[in-house]
Amino acid sequence: MSVLETILLAHSDWMLQLALFVVRVALGCCIIIHGLGKLGFHPTNPGGVKAFSGWLASMNIPYPLLNAWIATIIEFGGGILFTLGLGTRFVAFALTVNMFIAASTGHKGGGYLILNNPPGAEYAINLTVLFGMFVILGPGALSLDYLLFASGAAQG
Repeated sequence: MSVLETILLAHSDWMLQLALFVVRVALGCCIIIHGLGKLGFHPTNPGGVKAFSGWLASMNIPYPLLNAWIATIIEFGGGILFTLGLGTRFVAFALTVNMFIAASTGHKGGGYLILNNPPGAEYAINLTVLFGMFVILGPGALSLDYLLFASGAAQG
């Protein structure tokens, strides 16, 4: 390998595992905060799930209270599991679907850019893609999934 090839293309397994860990924890913390907001623990939504349900109803989302609770549980509870790397692929799939629905309903009115007024779907789309990546790749070795379920065959 040339020096340029090494700089641009080389990586070791530990670098990949560290990257998966850092991104998983950062995304998990982000989505936990979204869930806390829906529970009413953030100044942008002091009304909690009931207020979120009202917003969903205003967009003609069916069963707004049920869907509000589903999104809240996926974001808060799923975010905790995702951060820990427990049930990661299942949780990442639920979060991918959740963020896809958010991008295509609640965040669609402002186009793509989040800087638009109203804000666009950029952020929700990016979260959809990142959670989808974890459906494909899994949590990595620095996770409870790996610690609890890895066998010799899965490790390498």
